[in-house]
Order: sequence, then C-alpha cells, then structure tokens
Amino acid sequence: MPRLHDIEETDLSPEQAQIYKAIKSGPRGVVEGPLRVWLNSPDLADAAQRLGAFCRYGTDLSPRLSELAILVTGAFWKSGFEWAVHAPIARQAGLSLGVVEAIRQGLPPVFEHEDEAIIYAFSSEMHRDHLITPATYDRAVTAFGERVVVELVGILGYYTLISMTINAFEVPLPKDAPDPFA
Repeated sequence: MPRLHDIEETDLSPEQAQIYKAIKSGPRGVVEGPLRVWLNSPDLADAAQRLGAFCRYGTDLSPRLSELAILVTGAFWKSGFEWAVHAPIARQAGLSLGVVEAIRQGLPPVFEHEDEAIIYAFSSEMHRDHLITPATYDRAVTAFGERVVVELVGILGYYTLISMTINAFEVPLPKDAPDPFA
C-alpha cells in the first residue's frame, strides 16, 4: 500500500502541472512511480526528473550498459517497481536473460562481454563496499574514459534516489507485475 495518496492530474497545482507536463512530453512519455511521489515537492520533482532524463537518455554509456547499472542498483535496493520497469528494458537493450536473472537473485552473473563485467564490478563495488578498488577503477577508465565513469556514478546515484523513493513511499509494482524480490 503506498504511503502517499496518488495525486490525480486534475488536482495538480499550476507548478505541479507544469512539471507533470514536462515529464509526460519528454522521452519517458509517462509520469509513474517515484516521479509521481516527487510531484509532492515540485522543485525536487523538476530537478530530479531533469537529472533522470540525462542519466537514462543522455550519457555516453550504451543503453545495454546503463540498464545493467540500473539493474544492479534496483537489485541492491530490492526495489520492485524499478526492477519491474527496467528488467524488460535491459533485455530489449541486449542484456542476456541469464545476466538479468543472476542479478535479480543476487548471484554473480556470467558475462559474454567484458564491458558488462566492468560495469557490473564497478556498480556492485560501489553499492556493496561504498568505494571502488583501484583495479576496478582503472579497468573502467581504460575501457570507457573518465567522462563515462563520472556518468556511471551519476546513474548509480540517481537510481539509488529512485530506489530509495520507491522503498520509502512503498510505490506499488506496475499493474500485473510480480514482485521480483518476494
């Protein structure tokens, strides 16, 4: 049961309506989950949705690799809504079912692609250990460059905010989606 009453589009203040419209007309095309929670604080909603649009659509990471980082984050936080939304996107972007399922189950995946192994190692270390070993950092910078590594940390941070919002406010799973972490 969600902790906040869902705000109906017809009940939005002018400030909320402006942000709602910006989100809906952007690349997401829909205002759901944590974005609806954030509408309770229009300034937060505006800043967070703009950061999110960059993290999801504007970085130099390929969708396959950014979705991998998002899944590692969603699984770390056991954020059901996040997982339910992004697991299909990750599969469509090219992540194998075996990798997706291993991450969901908290098992180390077997990767066919070295770039995926690097993103997984970096993302897992950041969440689990709250730091990155020199070896993993060097692998990431060598493979992707400093700019992309900075963007990767941004993705991890943004989707941590998303996952925390989902968990704190008990955002329900999308309709008919099973709980991936039950």
